[in-house]
Amino acid sequence: MTRRVSGTGGDVMDLWVIVPAYNEAGGIEATLRALADQDDRDFTLVVVDNASTDETAEIVRRHGVQVITESRKGTGAASDTGVRHAIANGATHIARTDADCLPRPDWVRNVRRAFGDGLEMVGGRLLPRTDEFPLKFWERRLIPFVVDVAATFGRFRPGNRSPEYLGPYVMIPGCAMAITASLYERAGGFPRTAIEEVHEDRALVNRVRKVTSAYGSRRDVVVFGSVRRLRAYGLAGTLAWYADHRYRPEVIDIR
Repeated sequence: MTRRVSGTGGDVMDLWVIVPAYNEAGGIEATLRALADQDDRDFTLVVVDNASTDETAEIVRRHGVQVITESRKGTGAASDTGVRHAIANGATHIARTDADCLPRPDWVRNVRRAFGDGLEMVGGRLLPRTDEFPLKFWERRLIPFVVDVAATFGRFRPGNRSPEYLGPYVMIPGCAMAITASLYERAGGFPRTAIEEVHEDRALVNRVRKVTSAYGSRRDVVVFGSVRRLRAYGLAGTLAWYADHRYRPEVIDIR
């Protein structure tokens, strides 16, 4: 699944895809199939097992995909470990999705195109999955609504407004994110935190904003995400969760 191709300005682009995973044995095969079905398969795939207690790692290995481990709890910690592993092994560009998500078949191709257009960090659209269970009409509408509300709130959130920032706040979900190796290192990378401590994707965006304005969200970079958090938390709880964890259940098992 690897072949090096030209990126911006004819430079060699060695693209890696990183997937943090915790106890995803029941669903990670769908994510692996979605990545295997990309119409641009010129990338290296690595799954970061975040101390799963189920068969996640074994299932991934059976698909012939490399697994590395990170024992510290958190999508931030696991993603950082995966990105730095990729960079240490020659990656020039890294994309991330999550183990409950399905990148659209043209996801990698459109990520690569965005880099070719000069972006150093790329975000995309998060739409609801329809294959997990039958979705009600309001659920089909709510994931885009929640994302739009979070993006609007983010533009006015005090922590996202500072004269240090070189460009405007842009919501870039961690499951639909890509970044150059150079920018990742210059910005300091994902915070090595658990999801209930910090929204690591927002933190990385703000770190990037202090370094460059060459970032943006592309409508053709599409990932379909699980609605399981919406079903577990409800609409009000989900909105409060994304608004600085104002709603927090007793057990948070999505790392």
